[in-house]
Amino acid sequence: MSTIDDAVALAASHGLRVDPATATVNEAGLDYRVVMATADDGRPWVLRLPRRDDVVAGQAAEARILDLVAPVLAADGIAVPDWRVRERDLLAYPALPGSPGLTMNGHEPVWHLDPASPDYANRLGRLLARLHGIGPAQAAAAGVEVRTPERVRQAWADDVARVLAEFTVAPDLADGWRAWLDDDSCWPTATVMTHGEIYPAHILFDDDGAITGVLDWTTARVDDPARDLAAQYGAAGEDLLRVTVAAYERAGERAGRDGDGRRLVAQAKHLWDASPIGYALFALTTGAEEDRAAAGALLNPGGS
Repeated sequence: MSTIDDAVALAASHGLRVDPATATVNEAGLDYRVVMATADDGRPWVLRLPRRDDVVAGQAAEARILDLVAPVLAADGIAVPDWRVRERDLLAYPALPGSPGLTMNGHEPVWHLDPASPDYANRLGRLLARLHGIGPAQAAAAGVEVRTPERVRQAWADDVARVLAEFTVAPDLADGWRAWLDDDSCWPTATVMTHGEIYPAHILFDDDGAITGVLDWTTARVDDPARDLAAQYGAAGEDLLRVTVAAYERAGERAGRDGDGRRLVAQAKHLWDASPIGYALFALTTGAEEDRAAAGALLNPGGS
């Protein structure tokens, strides 16, 4: 059967009837296939089909995250998924208002907003200030993973070591990672609740550019606040990253509670440069040869 047939049948088996004629598939996600379809009552729904068993294992943690962040972001009129079906083979929720700022046409990105827009940079900064206002104690009480500043740095050191052991890495890239790990000025003095993959594909907007929702909380945890700024640097560059950090500080977070917006900017750039590490770890998780080959190309672009 096709992905749409599978999704429609799964939804029906869990009491949700959707019209296959209205269904569309988004294959861009690394963890879930996503099907959008309209139910019998005319309401649009999102159906998420997990790709791997390790994704299923993380559903309980994601549910706790959604329960924690939903009322906090709702204060700014921003919605998160409200799972009405939660089964091993299917997650489903009513579609949130708005449309994503980035979609994929096959392997080609399609932008529905300008990622270098100052308006978006300011809105993102205010969103992150609200989210990062959730501190470690509140997150821990909700059962969400909490990483201390020391744990954040050690986790990156462990990831770098694993990637260096499993892949051929270009010497300049490896040397840059080691220097980064050794540089005390890069690392946070406090951690906050973060999304982990917050960029326009996971953010919904209304027609006026206001943020209406945030999707895909799979990697959220208490961590370095800079992890939620790395994609902004990658998409829009340093000047717009600084606009986002300035809006973040004005909204009350004072540079992630460690008192230094310069660190946030510098660390966001380092985290963007370290993004091949994340894909390499993903390739090791899936074990797929094509994923390993793609990771190898990122880690050693010259192939030497």
